[in-house]
Amino acid sequence: MKSAGASSRAERRKQGKALREKCSRTSQGEWKPRSKSQDIIKLLEESDADRIAGLIPVKYQRMSVSPFTFYRGTAIIQARDLASAPVSGITVQACGDCHLANFGGFASPERALVFDINDFDETFPGPWEWDVKRLGASLVLAARDRSFSKAIADQTVRAAVASYREHMAEFAEMKVLDTWYAQVSLDAVKEYFRKDQDMSARLSKKVKEARSRTSEAVVPKLTAIVNGHRKIKDNPPVIYHVHEFTRNFEKLRVAFTEEYKKSLQADRRHLYERYRYQDSAIKVVGVGSVGTRCYLSLLLADDDDPLFLQIKEARRSVLEPAHGKSRYAHQGLRVVEGQRVMQAASDIFLGWARTEGHDYYFRQFRDMKVSAEVETFRPGTLVGYASLCGWALARAHAKAGDAAIIAGYLGSNDQFDDALAQYSEAYADQAERDFKTFQVAIRSGRLSTEPAKEAGLEFLL
Repeated sequence: MKSAGASSRAERRKQGKALREKCSRTSQGEWKPRSKSQDIIKLLEESDADRIAGLIPVKYQRMSVSPFTFYRGTAIIQARDLASAPVSGITVQACGDCHLANFGGFASPERALVFDINDFDETFPGPWEWDVKRLGASLVLAARDRSFSKAIADQTVRAAVASYREHMAEFAEMKVLDTWYAQVSLDAVKEYFRKDQDMSARLSKKVKEARSRTSEAVVPKLTAIVNGHRKIKDNPPVIYHVHEFTRNFEKLRVAFTEEYKKSLQADRRHLYERYRYQDSAIKVVGVGSVGTRCYLSLLLADDDDPLFLQIKEARRSVLEPAHGKSRYAHQGLRVVEGQRVMQAASDIFLGWARTEGHDYYFRQFRDMKVSAEVETFRPGTLVGYASLCGWALARAHAKAGDAAIIAGYLGSNDQFDDALAQYSEAYADQAERDFKTFQVAIRSGRLSTEPAKEAGLEFLL
């Protein structure tokens, strides 16, 4: 018997379908070129406020490679553009930076490989459409980066959106706990691509690669014995120590660690305490994260039993209202909560802490993590990968929202697919125009891509 106040899946599907009256699926394809008077460089400078100043040129250097890398480092621009875009009114926990390079494989707590979203720096409650649109435009830019035809770019977006829509319809029929426990497992991915020889070969290669991407495996590359102790090797400006430039480093580190430990579940805190701290260093990562305070911390349970933790600064999400106040008092907690809600299986060492006015979150470093090598993709590989991303995103939104209402809005035909293909092409054009503006700012000297020799040394923990 249905409880009072509850609504059936069929009723929620009808609710979703009714939302088309407010926001038609066709309207989701709209994008009008932004006025040239809007200063996107000012937005980038706003995004870079309070980053490590000496590392900002490294970020711009990485962004300057192509429109695709530029897009990866400019989530704030599209977030501001999407703020005024038509939406159905269905809110989920959104990724916030859902481009194709933010998906990949990693180990579940049970040590099984799963495919999922793997970056949640910008996660925040928001319209589900925002993630789909950011993914769609990234797929077009990736296709162009590989010099694929316009038809392939269009096919790629449609594959992602159709996969999202069809899998959302499946999740809408599942029980809540079944949706919560659902994973895009390696076995499921293999079955999905069993007739695609290229994808099958790539998957086999990635499985082997994943098994070698562990803390133990990277120790020889990233560390050395110094005065009888294992230390992280400096490689400035990408990896470097700041101990000697930081006042009261050890006192701050101990307090920081104790706060992190309190954020862990009791059993995981017990596990963490089996390790002892060895060393930490700044490690520059990604594109959009460059210039934020990101550490690599080395711990040992025994001489041959290492654990690397990545400690990343958590700043305000780009999805927050431009002039609003965050509902989260701690940005590290925001990231961890969003990740746990959206991911099928999250890292057992996820936690958060604050020091010297900056918020951070913790996770394992290279826990069998593998990423797509988009630069090697063939047209069919990109199309297949896009459908995989659409599947993983649908699973995340179904877990974090109401699949039945979203499925009701999407329907069973390809009207939404058509709209997103239109939007993605138009917004990719906008991103390319923005990239040209970015290049002009570099040539004029407004932005620099030349890191200082002492890049990052002004940083304090």
